[in-house]
Amino acid sequence: MPRNPDRDALITGIGLVSCLGAGIDATWDSLQAFTPVVDAETFKPFLVHPLAPLDLDKQIPKRGDQRQMETWQRMGVFAAGLALDSAGLKGNADLLSRTDMIVAAGGGERDYAVDATILSGYAKQADPGAWLNERLLGDLRPTLFLAQLSNLLAGNISIVHGVTGSSRTFMGEEASGADAVRIACARIAAGQGDIVLIGGSYNAQRPDVLLHCEMGGLLRHQPYAPIWARQAQGGGMVLGSVGCFLIIESRASARARGVEAFAHIAGIRTDRCRRAPGDATANARAQLAALPGYAPGATAVISGASGAAAITQEEAVLLKDLGLPVRAAASAFGQSMEPAFPASLALAALSVRRGNLFPPLEAAEAEMTGTLRQALVTGWGHWRGEALAVVEAA
Repeated sequence: MPRNPDRDALITGIGLVSCLGAGIDATWDSLQAFTPVVDAETFKPFLVHPLAPLDLDKQIPKRGDQRQMETWQRMGVFAAGLALDSAGLKGNADLLSRTDMIVAAGGGERDYAVDATILSGYAKQADPGAWLNERLLGDLRPTLFLAQLSNLLAGNISIVHGVTGSSRTFMGEEASGADAVRIACARIAAGQGDIVLIGGSYNAQRPDVLLHCEMGGLLRHQPYAPIWARQAQGGGMVLGSVGCFLIIESRASARARGVEAFAHIAGIRTDRCRRAPGDATANARAQLAALPGYAPGATAVISGASGAAAITQEEAVLLKDLGLPVRAAASAFGQSMEPAFPASLALAALSVRRGNLFPPLEAAEAEMTGTLRQALVTGWGHWRGEALAVVEAA
C-alpha cells in the first residue's frame, strides 16, 4: 500500500521532566554542559537520578488535584501539560475532545504504612489468611489494590487538562512505552485518529522499586559511572525519575493547525524474545532491515540501554557494528521504565529539529561533526522487549 504523506506521524509536542529540569529548554541546556545529577545518599548504597523541583501550580493549578495524586501522577500530569502547551493544544476544548491518549504506566505507588503493618503482623496471627483479608478490606483506600491503579494517570490527565478522546493504558515496563508510540503511529496511518497524547511517568525515588530491582540483581551500587563505562565494572541500572509525554499528530492535522513539528517518526517496530544470547540482536537487525535506511554521516543513535549487564553489553556490540555516533539516554536521565522510550524519542526529536547531536555524555561516546538529519532510537528493555524507531526531520 503506497504511503500517504498526509498520514505521516509527526511529533508536534514534547513534555519532559527529569533530573535535568522541567521542559525541553532546560533539558537541552543541561545536555550542552552535562554533569550527572545523582543522589548517592538518600538510598545508600543505591544511586538515583532525582526529579528536579517542579512548580506544580503551572500545570496542575488546583491544590486539591495535587493533593489527591501521588508523585508519579503529578510528574505525569505535569509532563502531559507541557506537551499540550508545546503543541498548542492547551485549553482548546474542540481539539482536546479529539485527542486520544495512550499512557504507559506501572502499578503506581504503595502505601508503605499498610505494607509495614501487614509484614509485621502477618506471622503473629492465628488465622493469617483471614487477618490479611481484613487488612486489605479495611486499610486500603478505594484507589488502591496492592498499589495504585495504573489508569489513574490517564484519568487525572483527562480531569486536569480536558483530554477527552479515547484512552488506553498499557502496562509492561519499557515495552509499554514503545508500544504506546507504535500504536499511536499505526492509528494515525490508518486514519483512526489525528492527534494522540502518549507517554508515562516513573518515580524512582521509592524504596519498593529499589528493593524490587535489587532482588533481581539489577542495580548499580556506588560509585556512579555512565552507561558504557559501567559495563566494564559489572553493569547495573541507576533508576531515574522521569515524566515524558509526546503529541503525535498526522501531517495533515499539523498543517491545518499551522504547527511546526519537531520531527517525523518515519518508522517504528517492537518485538520481544526469550533473551537467549543473540535473540535481542536478531530482533534489532530484523527491525532495522524493515525500517527506512540510514545515511552514515547524517545519522546518530539515541540508545535506551538500561545498564543491566548482559543485555546492555549485547546492544553495545550491535551499535559498534553500525558505526554511528551514540548517546545513552539513561546516562542523562537514569533508567525510567515506562517513559524511557518516549524520553529517548524526545531527545532524538530535539536533536533532529536543531540539526545537531548534543555532546557526548561520557568518553566512550564519539563527537558528531556533521548535520544530524536522522536518528535511530533503540529501546531494549532491561528484562523483555526490543524496539527501534527512525526519527527524521519533519
